[in-house]
Amino acid sequence: MRKKLYLSFIAILLIGIIAGCSGSKETGANKKQTVLERVEKSKVLKVAFEGTYPPFNFVDDKKNYIGFDVDVSNEIAKRLGVKTEFIATKWDSLIGGLKADKFDIIIGQMTVTEERKKSVDFTDPYVVTGSVLVTREDTNDITKLEDIKGKNVGVGGGTTFEEVAKSVDGANVKLYKSVSDYIQDLQNKRLDVIINDQLLMGYNIKENKLPIKITSGILNKDEIGMAIKKDNADFVKKVNEAIAAMKEDGTYDEMYKKWFGDSKL
Repeated sequence: MRKKLYLSFIAILLIGIIAGCSGSKETGANKKQTVLERVEKSKVLKVAFEGTYPPFNFVDDKKNYIGFDVDVSNEIAKRLGVKTEFIATKWDSLIGGLKADKFDIIIGQMTVTEERKKSVDFTDPYVVTGSVLVTREDTNDITKLEDIKGKNVGVGGGTTFEEVAKSVDGANVKLYKSVSDYIQDLQNKRLDVIINDQLLMGYNIKENKLPIKITSGILNKDEIGMAIKKDNADFVKKVNEAIAAMKEDGTYDEMYKKWFGDSKL
């Protein structure tokens, strides 16, 4: 009787051990791949941005992506030992796409905010800039933020520019999906003023000879970071190391001057 009980105990014990090993193997097989593992395995860094935001990210005459963000992305990929693949995505779909693993990183002029930190992690800032007021050339009464009260103001929806505009009571804030659309509406007198990044507006006014002008100083300082899916601290660390190395060896300054001259804040 004791021998039978002993053998039964051994059999149950062995079944438990086998089941445990099987469970361990299954857990290992189903383990979620990290972003860094995915990038290293595929040898491709999938970068998302709008692709319509010169001089940061836009398409040239040959249908190639160019701009400051593109140059920075290519340099980071080079330092990671991989190639880039660019994925143009609407602004309001960028964070959702990142969380759904449609791409590995957002390098598209996304300001670091506490609200966004709830959804994604950010690298160290790679651009420091700020928002400004922009009017038609014949407008002279909008030079500071409080002047937008009672005015039709165009900004990008879901941006920090929207937050700045809505901080003024009485401003009639209109939201847009594309910066080119509200620049057009400003020129066509559907808007009195727009709020956007000083680097972007300075570049576009000069390059495209637009009949508009920057009328204010910096309204707020924006720190721009690269967004990465949460719980990927190893990937954030790798990208931060690449950013720091670029700044240390002068590569970053060369790219910055190429697009913006010496216009750092």
